[in-house]
Amino acid sequence: MTFSLLVRDPETGALAGAAATGSLCVGGWVLRGELHAGMSASQGASPSSFWGEDVLRCMAEGRPAKRAVAEVVERDRNREDRQLSALDVSGQGAAFTGANNGDQKGALIFPNGIVAGNILADAKVLAAIRDGYLDAQGPLGRRMIAALEAGRAAGGDSRGLMSAALLELRRDTALLTLRVDFHESDPLGALVDLYARATSGEYAYWARQVPSLDDPERGLD
Repeated sequence: MTFSLLVRDPETGALAGAAATGSLCVGGWVLRGELHAGMSASQGASPSSFWGEDVLRCMAEGRPAKRAVAEVVERDRNREDRQLSALDVSGQGAAFTGANNGDQKGALIFPNGIVAGNILADAKVLAAIRDGYLDAQGPLGRRMIAALEAGRAAGGDSRGLMSAALLELRRDTALLTLRVDFHESDPLGALVDLYARATSGEYAYWARQVPSLDDPERGLD
């Protein structure tokens, strides 16, 4: 019921995930991330948020994405109802798509990124999302949203879209987590507007004061 993109920016080491779906609350259900572990997207006909958290735990313990996904999937007897993609901190991706998810479905791995989706209107949606990200210019978050827009233009979720989300993690700034949990007509348009508001003006100024992982004065020592 969802299409998602996970990436690692090789120039900065930033991690990001973006997703859109024809159901509610895609950000809360699908996207997870930790700078010391990687990114995950757990989705499908009967998604398990535990999958996204468990695969991050495995990667944090040093397993590459492929092994981490295999471990999480193998111990779930309802695996065929779910879809999981993961990207480790080295930029290696892996995915599992259960047979009971609706067509079109699958995943596409590329250097420093992975796209996954199910109940897609067309098999070309996955490649469109990848190409939309790679062809986009500007800040990482805007490129992620451009990828979702490219996926929608190629057909997207066969039911249309109802929610969209972006999660961006950097060592030198506070996390950026944006969620449009419901929009009747254009959740991606609402996400574009929210991203513009969150990265400019007083909110952006405030966010720059929030401690980051690389902040020597964040008070954890």
